[in-house]
Amino acid sequence: MSKKAQLIPVVAVVGPTASGKSALAVELARQWEGEIVSADSKQIYRFMSVGTAVPTQEEMAGIPHHLLQFLNPDETFSVADYVSLAKEKIQDIYDRKKLPIVAGGTGLYIRSLLDNITFFENKSDPALRQELERTAAEKGNLFLLDMLRDFDPQLAQSLHPNNLGRIIRGIEAYRLTGIPLSEQQKASRQSPSPYNCCMIGLSFKDRQLLYQRIDQRVEKMMKNGLLDEIRELVRRGYSQTAAQAIGYKEFFDYLQGKGTLHEAIGRVQQESRRYAKRQLTWFRRDEKVNWLYIDDYEDYNEVVAKAARIVRNQLGKPAVF
Repeated sequence: MSKKAQLIPVVAVVGPTASGKSALAVELARQWEGEIVSADSKQIYRFMSVGTAVPTQEEMAGIPHHLLQFLNPDETFSVADYVSLAKEKIQDIYDRKKLPIVAGGTGLYIRSLLDNITFFENKSDPALRQELERTAAEKGNLFLLDMLRDFDPQLAQSLHPNNLGRIIRGIEAYRLTGIPLSEQQKASRQSPSPYNCCMIGLSFKDRQLLYQRIDQRVEKMMKNGLLDEIRELVRRGYSQTAAQAIGYKEFFDYLQGKGTLHEAIGRVQQESRRYAKRQLTWFRRDEKVNWLYIDDYEDYNEVVAKAARIVRNQLGKPAVF
């Protein structure tokens, strides 16, 4: 048996928010007897299903989904934690003769998992993190990002001010080890990947079509009770985590009587569009991604059929699973 044949076959469905990753993953899972492993850094949390677009039971269509809503929003969770859990899930799925399908838009999760990146020991100081969170609340995220830039400009350059969790992690890592997190990541030992991975990216050639889908998704979230979900998060004391997620933080001012609901919705849509741009920039760096542009096809079934052909060409016939 060749070395490649010994690798675990994995399909990864990637792309920007609202591009249809979850739906395509489900369709492929139906055809290939697959199970889905989520790669979304916000869908891991309980009580945040509406604002993070966790697939409903109807949308899951009976396909098993893993790594969804298993943590409370105040629990810490690192990229290394994700890689460890995702590897276990993929191995279990494969051992049961099913096809593992990784689906999501958190690029760092996907790259770290599929490229088999290992990490420095994940040291943490809860007191330091709380101190930094208080500083961010008092002085703003940009203040902490500028602090990070003093000793880790490379990491700071790659982070958006809204990504408070990663900013704090970068400061924490340097304070605890004296080594910038970007240097730790470079030094991370990278062994050959155990996966024979077929990556499919979804997007639109006409960017405005993607933006329309994003705007429509936000409107659907509002109809599905996003404001009630946010109020419940605040009631449970989880507003700090929610404040880091697009689709939640923008409504806090409104709930405090500042600004209108229309303005809050507009900010969520705008920030979601900006996030989609960053996701596209990330995934386009990876030459392994087979891009499918949905507006190239007259019917969605054609998109599914094309994706299935790509999987078959790279991984073999469904019967091998």
